Amino acid sequence: MDQIRFFKGVESELGALQTDINTWLAESGVTVKQVFGNIAAQTMRHDQRAESTRQYPPSDVLVAVLYEQG
Repeated sequence: MDQIRFFKGVESELGALQTDINTWLAESGVTVKQVFGNIAAQTMRHDQRAESTRQYPPSDVLVAVLYEQG
């Protein structure tokens, strides 16, 4: 039976997200059927004024792994 696992991170910490996913894959022994993901659009911080330099917070990243156990 297919199962799904979600991993959530932020774009400024993609290395940590990658490490989490790779560690889980190595330890779980699952058969991966598909991997897909999404990155949320960036939005300007609420506390910034229009004339200030535009700095955007890191976007959320979602990775889904469709897998089969064993």
